[in-house]
Amino acid sequence: MILIADSGSTKTHWCIADNSAAIKHIYTKGINPFYQTEEEIQHEIQLHLIPELEGFPINQIYFYGAGCSFPEKKLLVNNALGHFFKDTMIEVQSDLLAAARSLFGKEEGIACILGTGSNSCYYNGIEITENVSPLGFILGDEGSGAVLGKTLVADCLKNQLPAELKTKFLTHYNITAAEILENVYKKPFPNRFLATFSKFLHENIENASIYQIVYNSFSTFVKRNLLQYKVEKTNVRCIGSVGYYFKDILTKVANENNIQIDKVVQSPMEGLLEYHLNKATEI
Repeated sequence: MILIADSGSTKTHWCIADNSAAIKHIYTKGINPFYQTEEEIQHEIQLHLIPELEGFPINQIYFYGAGCSFPEKKLLVNNALGHFFKDTMIEVQSDLLAAARSLFGKEEGIACILGTGSNSCYYNGIEITENVSPLGFILGDEGSGAVLGKTLVADCLKNQLPAELKTKFLTHYNITAAEILENVYKKPFPNRFLATFSKFLHENIENASIYQIVYNSFSTFVKRNLLQYKVEKTNVRCIGSVGYYFKDILTKVANENNIQIDKVVQSPMEGLLEYHLNKATEI
């Protein structure tokens, strides 16, 4: 049996499959080697994954994760998994390759991620050949949940939102400015914390100030990322909850920049299953 993992900064979706179909889906917290040590990743696996695998003999693991673009980070995750799966084939790849394989299979195209973080690449049907570095939510990650949340919070605390909307936001989350700053600057995973506020944006998207935050962030994503690829010559597709729930605005911004996005999905797992099951039948 194979175990496929799609891991973002917020959650990890695991799927057990045989040679023909998915058997079981498991969800744990996000695993990101940029923010976690090998021991912390092992702890998450031991606590929330291993108990769910009882009775399923895993012989192959394909782990796709945020923060897994660099060899040393891939090795860290590989070692954490290898601690529990000593005789198992383990392949660790980036969440960006997961998006590309899921969206395009063996075809070429420009794949985008718009979730807690954001990313993009040109995929030639085999591998990623071009990538504009996302740079994380402080320097980049335009269009992501973390950046949307960061903008919303900043506009709220700097009185750039209508007073009634600011009150609604603080009341809805029962949170103070001091608590927000504590979560952003002192607690772990500030990107996860900020991304949770994208739900408020979605629920209040009819408000002009809220709409403009989302619109501007997607515009920046397109201009600082997508327009660096040859978008006029290939398909553009997107994966991630932010892109999925704000699809209408994303498509509008793309069209205004002469980009056609022909597919937006929430999760890469269905496409990854198809990719790996097809690959297994070819061997």
